[in-house]
Amino acid sequence: MIFNKAREILLEQYKYPKGIKSYEYIPSFAIRGLHYDVQKSLLMKIDAFHYIQSGTAYRGLQPVSDQEVIEMYGGTQHIPLHQMSDFYGKGPIVKQFMDIFSLPEMTLLSCVNDYFITHNIEFDPVHLFKDVTDSIKDVHVKGMMYQWIEKDMEKYILNGDETYAILNRLANSGKKLFLITNSPFSFVDKGMKHMVGKHWRELFDAVIVQADKPSFFTDRRKPFRRLDESGSLQWDRITSMEKGKIYRQLTGWRGPKVLYFGDHLYSDLADLMLRHGWRTGAIVPELHTEIRIINTEQYMHSLTWLQALTGLLERMQVHHDAESKMVLNEWLKERQELRSVTKNLFNPQFGSIFRSYHNPTYFSRRLCRFSDLYMSSISCLLNYDLQYTFYPRRTPLQHEAPLWMDQLCTGCMKTPFLEEMVHIR
Repeated sequence: MIFNKAREILLEQYKYPKGIKSYEYIPSFAIRGLHYDVQKSLLMKIDAFHYIQSGTAYRGLQPVSDQEVIEMYGGTQHIPLHQMSDFYGKGPIVKQFMDIFSLPEMTLLSCVNDYFITHNIEFDPVHLFKDVTDSIKDVHVKGMMYQWIEKDMEKYILNGDETYAILNRLANSGKKLFLITNSPFSFVDKGMKHMVGKHWRELFDAVIVQADKPSFFTDRRKPFRRLDESGSLQWDRITSMEKGKIYRQLTGWRGPKVLYFGDHLYSDLADLMLRHGWRTGAIVPELHTEIRIINTEQYMHSLTWLQALTGLLERMQVHHDAESKMVLNEWLKERQELRSVTKNLFNPQFGSIFRSYHNPTYFSRRLCRFSDLYMSSISCLLNYDLQYTFYPRRTPLQHEAPLWMDQLCTGCMKTPFLEEMVHIR
């Protein structure tokens, strides 16, 4: 609906060509975490080290060859730091799309670009980008999305039995719970009543609406405003927060004893971790699908053989005779085919949101930087006791000797105590 309404705004307010109406939303086209080069009209996936993943650059709805991408960026697939988006992913040259609602925006950008390109219509890519983003912004700012959801809660919001279970469990154990949202109270109230019941506010010590995140976490100049039961602003001075009351505009809670969950790495989590030292948990709904895929037999078989091939290539490259070179070339070709297979299992255009072949994606890098935990849903906490401690795992460095799959598959390095460790399982 966001895609359709923004497309309508482009046609009616910005007078874009009527032919754009023939484009429909493509749910499986884009993934979160992609970057868009505004001046080149290029939607692409970038890894943690600022390299464009091969085969993941699109102009419009058509892929751009790796060679053309390299030529566009001066002989490299690397995006310099100064061209990357700013801290919040909103740079003037390259923008990163981080939230769930950016999926229709990326698709609309690609569709409009596709129309202009296929019809040989000259256009300024900066103007096109601004028009599309402003159209998407109108849908949010004017409250259209809130209206759609409120009219049909059953369609758009799942019943939150598990959400209620974890909130109730936390509240009954003496944890102080608070809710901070940019949404208006009327929308939050209807949504929470649908999800967890009419007495949802009893679960929270404080409810803060229209917070204007992320500036909410850093701007100390705005005073809190209390709202009454109908959501109307009150005029009394706020000196402390009371349980069950609703506020607009933090409480002085600081440090690692606070655990905050959010689904936007920048708006929700970044400032809280870096400026306030809070513990943070990222909600990544795509994780559910990604875990299901990596547990399939096809993925595990492909990945195991891919790692084995990589180990064999490393060992065999010292041989320079004709026969060895022929075998190496065949292995390289097979390795590339396997990489494409594993990528396409997640998304044919862009692959996994977490991995760019052998490297983490830029999204994954920011996820690990700004969150202590990440999960597909807050209800995942039901699997753990409230006293459970999530201990950090030691991440192996390149010069260390971890239980890497390619070492085990190819035997290129004997792992110490492997025979003894295998019995621990």
